Amino acid sequence: MQLKTVTIDNKVYAEVRNDLPVYIEEDGKEIEFDAKSARDKINANATDARINRKKLEDAEKALKVFEGLDPDKSREALRTIENIKDGELVAAGKVEEIKLNANKAAEDRVAAANKANEEALATARTEAEKLSKQLHAEKIGGSFARSKYIAEKTLLPGPAAEKIFGDYFKIEDNKVVAYGTDGNKVYSRSKPGDDAEFEEAIAMLIDAYPFRDNILKGAGSGSGARGANGTGGTGSKTMLRQEFEKLDPQAKMKQMSEGLQVVDS
Repeated sequence: MQLKTVTIDNKVYAEVRNDLPVYIEEDGKEIEFDAKSARDKINANATDARINRKKLEDAEKALKVFEGLDPDKSREALRTIENIKDGELVAAGKVEEIKLNANKAAEDRVAAANKANEEALATARTEAEKLSKQLHAEKIGGSFARSKYIAEKTLLPGPAAEKIFGDYFKIEDNKVVAYGTDGNKVYSRSKPGDDAEFEEAIAMLIDAYPFRDNILKGAGSGSGARGANGTGGTGSKTMLRQEFEKLDPQAKMKQMSEGLQVVDS
């Protein structure tokens, strides 16, 4: 899924319908993405997942009582007791037989409960992974798609910028938090001691990016522009923007790192 953009006065903006950003599916279908509804649904699913995990933990504690029992024998013992007649308990071998059957029946119950528990746990894990991916796409992917800095200051659409810088962002306490190339958290310069919010963090990360002049608008021309190696000069290759936009993100970055200049005409 890719954010649909429009270019106005050489600036790239996200297309909005009904106050919602428009995305293009792989089949070409256009959809309006309601981030608030997605977030509410994700939060509701996360709550359900926590409740299910609590139920599983309670079930596991209850099952510990039956550890070591033979479910088949326990079931058979229960049937034997139900059908037993007065006086048969003292018959030779009956007491031991009942014990064995009781053990088997109990183990049967444990095995059935363990199987149900494993299936429920697998379902809960799958749901948790799904929710984690949805939360990542909404929180981090949405931040890239909605970023004013990326749209106005760079040559990259949101998804392409996420390909390059997405790994520097994590979700902590339901907030998007940035980490630098040194592995340390990125702190705000305008609010010392606070975590940098997305717009400030992405600007700082791009400023430290070795090939920043290849992705910033207007940074690749003029005598003072820096090349990819940090020295002055510009690349010798140019490409029309409409051709550049047809390339996949990896191809775009390769061309940029080799000094490609994107021109409008």
